[in-house]
Amino acid sequence: MPLHLQQNIGPKTKLYVWRIEEAFEDLFDEIHLTDWNVVRVMSMKSEQHQRGFLSVRKLFEAAGYTDFDVTYDKTGKPHLSDGHHISISHSHGFSAVIVSDVTVGIDLELMRDKIVRIADKFTSEDEEAYLEPNSNEYVSQLTVIWGVKEAIFKIRNEIGISFKDHITTFAFDINSGQATARLDFESVHRHFDVKFQYVEDHMLVYAFETTDATAL
Repeated sequence: MPLHLQQNIGPKTKLYVWRIEEAFEDLFDEIHLTDWNVVRVMSMKSEQHQRGFLSVRKLFEAAGYTDFDVTYDKTGKPHLSDGHHISISHSHGFSAVIVSDVTVGIDLELMRDKIVRIADKFTSEDEEAYLEPNSNEYVSQLTVIWGVKEAIFKIRNEIGISFKDHITTFAFDINSGQATARLDFESVHRHFDVKFQYVEDHMLVYAFETTDATAL
């Protein structure tokens, strides 16, 4: 069973990571999908995306849910029927789900050198001031920053938020596994506590609004 990781993040938050090894057909046969999600998965052009989607449903099961317990609002944000908060991500060889009593966002990214080429598209001036392009940790740092912004965007889920202009990750130690960040968007100003960890060649990042993080 490729449940790669199951971890308690405090008493109210649980993290699940799946190693995607199965063929599409095997995953599809093991999962009972809603009619709408059968249509969704069969319309996906990439088998990698299909397998990621289905492996997330395996994580629902690991967390005690089924595909029928999860709905999506008009912006695509998932919601659980019992009122708990959930966030989802998948990338290449892994998928991840986090379930909590508090608002949470998660992102999982394969670490690749090509992120360096697009760094100026999503890093702010404050972030560029502490980043070290010649460091062996540069790709890891950039991947954390991208993951932070993805996770925060999933929490807020508001049209118009710019990764470069509206979300700032403060200087962090890549070995600490933690960081802080801020969102400044129109009249919204929010602070976030962030955790991150390596999952083999991927970086896993999850974020909580500071007011929620104290409740973990």
